[in-house]
Amino acid sequence: MSKKLREKILIVEDEKSMNEILRILLDSEGYETTSAFDGSEGIKCLENEIFDLVITDIKMPGADGFTVLKRCKELSPDTLVIMITAFGTTEDAIEAMKMGAYDYIHKPFKIDEIRIVINKALEKKKLRKELEILKEEIKTTYRLENIIGKSSSMQKILHTIPKIAQSSSNVLITGESGSGKELFARAIHNLSPRADKKFVAINCATFPEGLLESELFGYMKGAFTGATQNKEGLFEIAHEGSIFLDEIGEMPFGLQAKLLRVLETGSFRRLGGTRDVNVDVRIIAATNKDLEASIKDGTFREDLFYRLNVIPVHIPPLRERLEDIPLLVEHFLKKFGAERKQVSPDAMKRLMSYEWKGNVRELENIIERVVLLSEKEIILPEDLPPEISGGYRQGQALPAIGPDGIDLDTILGDMEKRYLLLALERTNGNKTEAAKLLGLTFRSFRHRLQKYGIGKEDNGNSTV
Repeated sequence: MSKKLREKILIVEDEKSMNEILRILLDSEGYETTSAFDGSEGIKCLENEIFDLVITDIKMPGADGFTVLKRCKELSPDTLVIMITAFGTTEDAIEAMKMGAYDYIHKPFKIDEIRIVINKALEKKKLRKELEILKEEIKTTYRLENIIGKSSSMQKILHTIPKIAQSSSNVLITGESGSGKELFARAIHNLSPRADKKFVAINCATFPEGLLESELFGYMKGAFTGATQNKEGLFEIAHEGSIFLDEIGEMPFGLQAKLLRVLETGSFRRLGGTRDVNVDVRIIAATNKDLEASIKDGTFREDLFYRLNVIPVHIPPLRERLEDIPLLVEHFLKKFGAERKQVSPDAMKRLMSYEWKGNVRELENIIERVVLLSEKEIILPEDLPPEISGGYRQGQALPAIGPDGIDLDTILGDMEKRYLLLALERTNGNKTEAAKLLGLTFRSFRHRLQKYGIGKEDNGNSTV
């Protein structure tokens, strides 16, 4: 996928000679131009394509330039509009700017004048996109120094990441939930030649099929109920950068074919669109599923798997690299502003003896909770959650049965509630994964949550 995406400019001008002059000028500057010779034709172009810039005359047959401007802002609010006219007044200029025009130019104008205005307009749009990237970036830089691990398995990965980053090949990151797959994906992007371009992340498990398709590939107005304007998809937004497809194993089977086409041709069509959109995007996918098993049971395409799995990266679970826990604990203490706190040898031993089914994410959550709840400088075993400190270990003595007996339902209910909360904590609030940890169906798990008033009803993937 190495096609260059040029800025698209729509020229709406009924005077053929002026339309031709503008087209020749813009083509020579390297822009992709489309010409319309009246306002109505220009509006049809806007309904079928997303442009970076529109240059429109004001007085035209059919629909005038103000109508084109208004329709453009309805369909594609981010598109900049430059108004040109030979009969303009100060009132017209003020009205155009109020309606959202970028600039207003009187005819006749010099070629250099219009060139400068166009370049400034597109530069403004580019800077606005770059500002959006900066605003969306998490403060952490996500380079290798932010990936903690001295174990041999982690060191092996850390040595290969810079080499992987220099390639444009697709990457498939595998690992259990909470193991830090997105952290590695961002590191690959930030160490690559694409580092100054956008990194776009999406979790494929959190969207139903129709919505996921519109998020990835965009749509045109009227493509479906609620599509009130044209919208670029994440692949277009990530042009020349990287897109991270988390939980790729959860992508609906029907949508996998469209993703495969992007991988093979570097192009796609928006929902409701009639033209191909070409993009240059590096795909980094991740999953906690066994995709080869999914291929066998018919839920994942084999050809898509081989397209994604060009460079495989496996992140080991935390229980297989226990020697990294002290470093991670130190890192999280600093992250939560508790550099002066220390973990006692006994508490560290408990941390390193725990199985960490929620991996690094679970460890981070535990340390954050300890920092918030403990005022002591030395973290002791009793400061840790019971499941780690040993307060509720299997084989612990049962509560004694007194002369008046016990309330078994209350005791069992309390235990059940604790396990529900523990499973949710280990999976960072993911109900589907929590149900699997407890060997329950999602419906049964949800019923138990309602029984004890835990969380709120949702789609099974939100945090409670």
